[in-house]
Amino acid sequence: MLKKGKEEIIYLLNKCIEKYEQENGTVLTKNTNRKNYEPLALQLSEISNNLPETSAKFGHQEYEGDTENKEKEYPFRKYDITGGQVRDALMGLVANPRSFLIDTCYIYLYSVGRKAFEQNPLDPELLSEETANLPANSYSILQDNQRLKTALSHAQKKTTEQRKKTVVLSLIGSLVVVIAFSIILFQHQKQQSIINELKSDFSITPYAIGEAEKNAIEGIWLCYTGSPQARLSDSDRAKKVVLNIAAFKEKNGYFTYKRYGASFNHLGYAQFENNNTVSIHSRLLTLDNKVLSPRHSLLQLDSTRQYLNVISASWNFDVGEKNRVIGIREVYKKIGEGGELEEILNSVENAECKCKIIRWKKPGV
Repeated sequence: MLKKGKEEIIYLLNKCIEKYEQENGTVLTKNTNRKNYEPLALQLSEISNNLPETSAKFGHQEYEGDTENKEKEYPFRKYDITGGQVRDALMGLVANPRSFLIDTCYIYLYSVGRKAFEQNPLDPELLSEETANLPANSYSILQDNQRLKTALSHAQKKTTEQRKKTVVLSLIGSLVVVIAFSIILFQHQKQQSIINELKSDFSITPYAIGEAEKNAIEGIWLCYTGSPQARLSDSDRAKKVVLNIAAFKEKNGYFTYKRYGASFNHLGYAQFENNNTVSIHSRLLTLDNKVLSPRHSLLQLDSTRQYLNVISASWNFDVGEKNRVIGIREVYKKIGEGGELEEILNSVENAECKCKIIRWKKPGV
C-alpha cells in the first residue's frame, strides 16, 4: 500500500522540486513565500489541466472536464496548481491534498498516475511503513493483490450498473404489464357496460327463474297453429290448423327453442318476463342463418289448465305481396320432459301432405 495524506504529498513535492532543479539548472528556495514555487506550479499545471483526457494514458482516476478552460488563464482554470498550494502542501498544512495535485506529481515523476503506480510501485520510499517491511519478493504478491482488488472493484461496479439496468428494465416491464392490464380492464369494463345497457334496453332475461319456472317450461311441447295455413290464396284457410312439435331447453336463465313444422322449422329462444309470462322469439331456420319471418309469441302459464293459449305475431307465408304479418292464436300443450327431438323425414312429398316424421329420443332410451 502507498503512503497517504501529508506524508505522501510532502515526499512527492520534494522529489518534484529536485527534478525541476536538475532539469532547469536552478534552485527553488523552500520558505513561506509562495512566489518561490510558482515556476514548478506552472509546469505541473500543464499536466493537471489535461487530466480529464489522460486517465487511459496514465492510469489515474477520471476527472470531469472544464468547458470554460479555454476562456480562462492561469491561475483561474479548474485544475490549475498555484505556488500557494505547493507551499501549503510542502509545509504539511494540508491534511487531505487534492487528488489532481497528487496524480500530477506522480505523472511528472514516474509518467503514471497514482492508481497505475500503486499496481506497480516504482519507488519503495512511497510504500507505507507496513508494506515497506515486507521482503522484496513480496512486492509481486502485493501487486497481484492490488490488481485483484482493482479487478474486483471494476466487477462490482459493472455488477451494480447491470443491477441498475435490470431494475430499470424490470420497472419498464412492470409498467408495460400494468398499462396493458389497465387497457384490458378498461376494455372489459367498457364491454360489460355495453352488455349491461343492452340487457337493460332490450329487457334481456329481466326475471331470474327458479326451479319451478324451469320445470314448467323445459321439455317437449305440441303446438297447434293456424299459420302458415292462413294464406289469402286459400279460400278454406279459416278451417285449417296444423300441428307442430317444439322443444325448450334451459340455458343460463333463458331457454333455447326449436320448433318443427310440416314444411319448415323455427329456431329461437324464450325467456320469462315475470313469474308466469313467457316471451318466445323465433325465426325460420335457413341454410344461410339469416333472420327470415321473425315471430314473437306470448305464453301465459296456468297450472290448472292442460292447454295454454298463446298469442303470436307471425306471417301467413303466402306468395309475393300476399305474404303479410298476421296475429294468430295458438294452443300449446306440454307432453313430456327431457330428451332430444330428431328430424327423420323432411321432403317436398311430406310437405304436400302437411306432415313430418320426428323422433323423440327420451333419456335412457
